[in-house]
Amino acid sequence: MRHAGSSIRPHRQRPSSSHDQTCQHQETAMPRVLVALAIGAFAIGSTEFAVIGLLPQIAAGLDVTIPAVGLLITAYAIGVMLGAPTLTALSSRWTTRQTLIGLMGVFIVGNALSSVAPSYGVLMAARVITALAHGSFFGVGAIAARRTVAPERATRAISLMFLGLTISNVVGVPGATWLGQHFGWRIVFAVIAVIGVLTMVAVRAWLPDDDIRIDLRAELGAFRRRSVWFGLGVTTIGFGSLFAVYSYISPIMTDLAGVSENGVTLVLVFFGLGTTAGALLGGWAGDRWGMKAVAVGLAVVALLLALFTITSHNSVTATITLVAFGTVAFALGPIVQNRIIEAAGTGGSMVSAANQGAFNVANAIGAAGGAYVIKAGFGLTGTMWVGVLLASSGAVMVSYSLLRDRRRNSALAPLKAQKVLVS
Repeated sequence: MRHAGSSIRPHRQRPSSSHDQTCQHQETAMPRVLVALAIGAFAIGSTEFAVIGLLPQIAAGLDVTIPAVGLLITAYAIGVMLGAPTLTALSSRWTTRQTLIGLMGVFIVGNALSSVAPSYGVLMAARVITALAHGSFFGVGAIAARRTVAPERATRAISLMFLGLTISNVVGVPGATWLGQHFGWRIVFAVIAVIGVLTMVAVRAWLPDDDIRIDLRAELGAFRRRSVWFGLGVTTIGFGSLFAVYSYISPIMTDLAGVSENGVTLVLVFFGLGTTAGALLGGWAGDRWGMKAVAVGLAVVALLLALFTITSHNSVTATITLVAFGTVAFALGPIVQNRIIEAAGTGGSMVSAANQGAFNVANAIGAAGGAYVIKAGFGLTGTMWVGVLLASSGAVMVSYSLLRDRRRNSALAPLKAQKVLVS
């Protein structure tokens, strides 16, 4: 069963009866396969954002400044961008299951090393090692998720995998903060490494080893497609709006909305619940409307952020707006991820992984834009206007692409009709 964007190379031929049994097995095992991938996404999401809640503990434990610990976040983002295409390319000789198990092995090593790091430099290196597996796991995992279902349900399959990432914002990050405060920050990375082991076991048990391997030539060839670069551009620009605001959500809620520091944790839990609902909503909307949902969604994000400049001065209205913003923004991720894979044609794994790198570029652009307007004297509401600009730009990009495709199809329609009459 080969879907668009899978970029697969069968290692050996099978009789049709065996193929049918494989498809039936995949349909039966589908929920468990997606659970295994979601567990891995949960572990990755937890380790990515755990440092944010552990800044004081890590700084005190390693005798460094909080800004120095903050650089660990930047190092992780760099690791994702480097590892996404590199490890995906290096795994071309492995099957999908072998690749995901190997990537989780790298993830486990990085977190285990983080838990025993004797110095700041070692912890920095460990965080980069951990991040190397991030983009490739999501990229290859998205391909594996799509293979378990019919093409018309592909976005929903990806959204179920991404559900692990959104749940990490609800459970993983607050849980990591609590563990770090009561038992020390090192135990957090040790626990995440254990979750990585559980992921490895689940993938080994539940993901059928169909002997499908990446065709590296097709993977690299996918980057010649303009539609692929367009999709990466939408991710980079459009999703920068999310990070322009989310990066500064704690001071926004405390300084503008008047929420206590303890109250911010509860607000983030509500935000995480919204993003979880958004991931599920996005899977359904993507399979139904495709990129049209992204164009509308980015426009709604821009409107919500403009509204946030007003509602952010009250704790209740700020929380409601923030949750709505998170719900819509996170609904768009699985849709764009699936579109990137489809645009790649026969080369989807590296493009899918590269899109995870694009998310991290969006993170950097959004956070940097927010920092610039704050330093320029526009205050915390300035971050929201940066988000409005980025989301609006993304909406215009997608709308223009949809309009161009519509005009092209209209121009080709008479030719297709004539061809049918002649035949």
